[in-house]
Amino acid sequence: MALKKRHFLLLAINVAALTAFGSVFIARRNYEFLIYVAVIIVCLVIIAASFFKLPYTDGTLVGLTVWAILHMAGGAVYINDTRLYEIILIRLSIKYPIFRYDQFVHIWGFAASTLTMFCVLRPLLKENLNRYLALSVVVVMAGLGVGALNEIIEALVAAAIPGAGVGGYVNTALDLIADFIGAIIAMLYVRCRYLRYDNPR
Repeated sequence: MALKKRHFLLLAINVAALTAFGSVFIARRNYEFLIYVAVIIVCLVIIAASFFKLPYTDGTLVGLTVWAILHMAGGAVYINDTRLYEIILIRLSIKYPIFRYDQFVHIWGFAASTLTMFCVLRPLLKENLNRYLALSVVVVMAGLGVGALNEIIEALVAAAIPGAGVGGYVNTALDLIADFIGAIIAMLYVRCRYLRYDNPR
């Protein structure tokens, strides 16, 4: 896959966002999100290193870029002294804190992660594969595996940094449910866009 102008544009956006948000987190001594910035950089390096080996779609790269920006904004932006990640976007429950910006980011982010897993698995799939249900189970489980890894990273951050705003069991459960919703949305997108595998871009 050849590099095109849009790829350089996405790289520039990622570098600019990482630099801007990283500077904010350094100034605030927000070590929790500095760790997340480091994780995003590692992911960016992995994507760059595998770019010519895997058929990353434009939708996947844009989705991952937007996810990174949404995630960093969630830790950097405050509205009326409340961190963006804690903001309720639509009140759907009295008992549970939903629907929060946090869950929106998880839905978006793990839709993007599931698309990434589709790109990783795609070279191993038969052309014109029509067993969509079987493909969905494998790719959704792969996407949820990334979600589980994310929760492990959050647990490690919470252990390393006292007072990190990761949340407890209910937050983790809601995160995983949001991840699952995102993964399902991604597979619906795959069905509409890539089922015949004849138009990869």
